Amino acid sequence: MKKINLAITGCMGRMGQQIIKSVKKDKSFKIISLTENRKTSKKINGIKISSNTAEAFKKTDLIIDFTIPKCTFQVLKIASKLKKRVVIGTTGFTKKEEILIKNYSKKIPILKAGNMSLGINLLMYLTEIASSSLGKNFLSKISETHHRHKKDYPSGTALMLGKGIAVGKNKNFYTLLGKKYLNKKTFPYGGKINFNSIRKAEIIGEHEVKFSSGKEIITLNHEAFDRALYSEGALTASRWLMTKKAGLYSMRDLMNFK
Repeated sequence: MKKINLAITGCMGRMGQQIIKSVKKDKSFKIISLTENRKTSKKINGIKISSNTAEAFKKTDLIIDFTIPKCTFQVLKIASKLKKRVVIGTTGFTKKEEILIKNYSKKIPILKAGNMSLGINLLMYLTEIASSSLGKNFLSKISETHHRHKKDYPSGTALMLGKGIAVGKNKNFYTLLGKKYLNKKTFPYGGKINFNSIRKAEIIGEHEVKFSSGKEIITLNHEAFDRALYSEGALTASRWLMTKKAGLYSMRDLMNFK
């Protein structure tokens, strides 16, 4: 079977390094390009690290991007010209930037997910079902914990789960977006969805969705113990995306959730 020629952006970051490790164990892929925004003379596995340029991506089949929004749009601009597929694991996009990504997907296949874990995407599906089933008498809130190095909050995954609540209620997520707390021991339910983000130690990822009627509480949660589940999820997404036409896809599409 022909290997998929892969480019990894943000290759010196936590997820970039983890994807490189996972590719070594997966015979479906061959890394042919590694990029970083900052200049460096380093090599990884004999591959010189370069900037995000057309030259870096021209021989690739697919680009995996776990960086920051500014970098992601550098990549998408080049990828759309070269007609390259892109898997986006970057988080922290604004509503306007989400629209821009959708516009790029009219030209190339893009799979974007705030979290590549199959378990988290199942949690989102269950969140939609719970939100729809429990109705107006239940308020909801979302908490998440990550390592102290993570800068954006709430996490992309927490926002994904918030969107799951909105879908269940058949409402626009942005109209339900409530307060965003950081490092609070407790935080309230509200008329909108409130978020609490904790940044400490080296925790890989914990997410919890709570629904309360005041008389009972339903809790849905997920804990990640190994960063490899994200990189392996990204590789699964990459294999799947190789068969798709231009469009914007998610892990939900991959898992065939309705």
